[in-house]
Amino acid sequence: MPEYPFDSTSALPAEAIAAAWRRELPGVPTSSIGVITPLWRVAKALADDRRRTLDRLGVDPGTLDLLSTLRRSGDPWTLTTRELAAQTLVTAGAISQRVARAERSGLVERAPSPVSRRAVAVTLTPAGHRLVEGVVGGLLAHEEGLVSALDPAERELLSSLLRRLAASVAGDGREDG
Repeated sequence: MPEYPFDSTSALPAEAIAAAWRRELPGVPTSSIGVITPLWRVAKALADDRRRTLDRLGVDPGTLDLLSTLRRSGDPWTLTTRELAAQTLVTAGAISQRVARAERSGLVERAPSPVSRRAVAVTLTPAGHRLVEGVVGGLLAHEEGLVSALDPAERELLSSLLRRLAASVAGDGREDG
């Protein structure tokens, strides 16, 4: 079952919501509503769209995350499970489950790492390579259309502002992108 804030979104314009709160609770700050409410709405629409698109492309988000991380690492498309966990921001247990699922599907192979006896290396197989490249190509082409209403300068400005906001919300002062 979806959880707040993505379980529903109000149809009211953010400005109407803010005005109602100013009327009902005078003095309570409401300017964030004009930023956060549209962000929630866009996030929900994008999450729903990505879920449908990945279903159509035949891959689940966790597998795509794993395969994409390996593919972006460059030839020989191998990372340790520890590196995968650090780059995907999921737990070691979640990485282990993702790797096992992808290995059963023939998308990755596991082997002892040449770097450390305790480490496990995960390598993209040719089938994994084909799958991730096809899915990423289809996904990014589709998502390019989703942002086509913005010109390149607007996209860059929005991207910059979202990096600043993400860093502020995370409280770490970084601007990851």
